Amino acid sequence: MIGEKGENLGVLPRVQALALAKPDQGLDLIEIAPQAKPPVARLMSFDKYRYQKEKEAKKERLSQRGGDTKQIQISARSAQNDLSIKARQLEKFFAEGHQVFVQLRLRGREKYNKPWAHQKLEEFFKLLAVEYKIISPPKFGGYGLGVQIAKK
Repeated sequence: MIGEKGENLGVLPRVQALALAKPDQGLDLIEIAPQAKPPVARLMSFDKYRYQKEKEAKKERLSQRGGDTKQIQISARSAQNDLSIKARQLEKFFAEGHQVFVQLRLRGREKYNKPWAHQKLEEFFKLLAVEYKIISPPKFGGYGLGVQIAKK
């Protein structure tokens, strides 16, 4: 049995533990660890306990999600300076822990010259200072060539 301030009250019978709980003062008897021998219970407000559990669950969900996916669009005909600006933005996304979907926009007849598009994408990746890994291979579709990458 654990008291309301966190002090150890020792092993108590259930009747005595229930007598210590004072619902009129906002104290409830809450079973913390039912699988322990003997089970561990605590005197505290149930609303406060439920709030703490919800906060822990939300924090766990957010940590499991990892980073969101950000998107960067580049053009096959972009100037070198424009590509270096996009590369810096991509490195900033990596620093924040995001994955990045790089979309190489192609127009008209450019869509049919796939080796040229792959070459342009590789030229952009050479501008990156951080190490990266390709999550999904480059795919053609929609407006051009897209590939998803993440920081190593």
